[in-house]
Amino acid sequence: MAVEEKRAWIMLLVTLCSYAAYAAVVLGGAGSGPLTAAPYRAALLWSVGLAIAVSIVLHIAVSLASPEGDRQKDQRDREIHRFGDHVGQSFLGIGGVAVLVLAMLRADHFWIANATYLAFVLSALLGSAAKIAAYRRGFGPW
Repeated sequence: MAVEEKRAWIMLLVTLCSYAAYAAVVLGGAGSGPLTAAPYRAALLWSVGLAIAVSIVLHIAVSLASPEGDRQKDQRDREIHRFGDHVGQSFLGIGGVAVLVLAMLRADHFWIANATYLAFVLSALLGSAAKIAAYRRGFGPW
C-alpha cells in the first residue's frame, strides 16, 4: 500500500472517530432539554484539536515506518491527491452555502457551527474515500 493511500486511510478514520466522539458528547450533553442548549463549543474545539494532533502523529509514524523509497510521490500520487481534494472540496462549497442560508435565517449559533463542522467532516470523508477508491480501482491511464 502506498504511503499516500495510508494517509488517506488515516484522514478517513480520524475524521470518523473524532466526529462520532463529538456527536456522542453533544447528544449526551443535551439531556432532556433542547439540542441547541447542549454545551457544544468545548467539545467542538477539543474534537478538532485532537483530530489534528492525532492525524499529525499518525502521519509521522507512517512516514517513519515506511522505507525510504516509498516516501517519494510520483505523478500518479499527485494526480490522485489533486482529484481527491477536488472531490472533497465540493462539500465545502455546499457547506458554505448552507451556513450562509442559516445565518440569513438567523438560525441559532449551534446550527451554524454544526453545519460548518459537518461540511468539513464530509469534505474530509469524501476526499479520502475518493483517494482510496482511486488507489484501489485505478485512476486515469494507470
